Amino acid sequence: MNTPDVIVVGGGIGGLSAAFALTRQGLTVRVLERSAEFGEVGAGLQLAPNCTRILNEYGLLDEAKSLGVVPTSMVMRDAVDASELTKLDLTDLERRYGFPYLVIHRSDLHGLFLRACERAGVELVTDARAVAYDNSDAGAQVRLSNGDVHVAGVVIAADGLHSVARKLLVDDEPVSSAYVAYRGTVPVTELADRPVDLSEVVVYVGPGHHFVHYGLRGGEMLNQVAVFESPKAIAGEEDWGTPDELDAAFADSCSEVREGIPYMWRDKWWRMYDRDPIMTWVSGRIALLGDAAHPPLQYMAQGAIMAIEDGWVLAEHVARLHGADGVIDWDAALAAYEAVRPEHCRRVLTTARVWGELWHLDGTPRQQRNVLLRARDAYDYTYTDWIYGPTALVPEDEPPLYPIVPLASAAELVENR
Repeated sequence: MNTPDVIVVGGGIGGLSAAFALTRQGLTVRVLERSAEFGEVGAGLQLAPNCTRILNEYGLLDEAKSLGVVPTSMVMRDAVDASELTKLDLTDLERRYGFPYLVIHRSDLHGLFLRACERAGVELVTDARAVAYDNSDAGAQVRLSNGDVHVAGVVIAADGLHSVARKLLVDDEPVSSAYVAYRGTVPVTELADRPVDLSEVVVYVGPGHHFVHYGLRGGEMLNQVAVFESPKAIAGEEDWGTPDELDAAFADSCSEVREGIPYMWRDKWWRMYDRDPIMTWVSGRIALLGDAAHPPLQYMAQGAIMAIEDGWVLAEHVARLHGADGVIDWDAALAAYEAVRPEHCRRVLTTARVWGELWHLDGTPRQQRNVLLRARDAYDYTYTDWIYGPTALVPEDEPPLYPIVPLASAAELVENR
């Protein structure tokens, strides 16, 4: 078996996009996927301009747009009374950042990267479950459950939330949020009695729950996500997030939300975990990428995007450190990758936690939140410039974080209502 320049462990969106990015730099790459075939489970993804910019550079944006939907607005509404809280004009957003906001089915994005890897000559291996990682004289190696050992100059561990490679760097466990997500896609032809504006990405935020919907596949499908805090999880029960909890969580929501709940898949649900941020991602010639390094809660819709950014940043540093003799200074490339990506992703992880709390407020804090959101100008990009702009390659390019506005600043307005 030939020795590749790079082994990527994990054939999800992060692993395949990294493999493609590195192959574009002239490297030979092997992807090890634990399943019997490459594929993705789930429903919709939102791709902000910081991601579509990279897709454009890869020559994949037009294909992605043909598979998804380019919405014209993002709207946040109150899940109790359906009133509009704030809005983003996504057409103007594209003008500001240069690239569109795109929504796409997860499996379509995965398939796009899989086809790109096949065209680029990436070696794709299935039934390859990694159980151990080690540095070696030749670089690094991966041992599989069947006893096979794969060796390369560098190993990129894109092995997800339950990463084996992460244990080389930190002894931690996933953190449960006690929230659970139900998903469901439905052909729009089945929604004759329930008109939905597919030009919008809509999120309804309510006490202890939220509901999202937007179009997919050229507007032929509606994607919906229902998320709620599980009382059973809070009580420490093992069987939590069940359909009876779904129904109870949304029983008092507005009609627009309640009408969507029957379309949820009820035989599968996703418990929502993240991990505490870590700032060390590299051990010798083994580097973490994607959810192995930074699994987030979903509130910022940046999970897949961060993984795609990881691969792009690493490949850019490889290009800059690729000598005329063909030798790559891998130590410098991995150090440059680690110098910029952990801090960015720390910000996203911690902000996602805060936004989750903000979305799910009740009582007076909910009223204060609503007042502040309604006061926001639709063309105010204070809270998106730090995330939707060009992906930073070095720490000094990372833009400043958004300003913190205390809920209490709306207290007087709420009292006078």
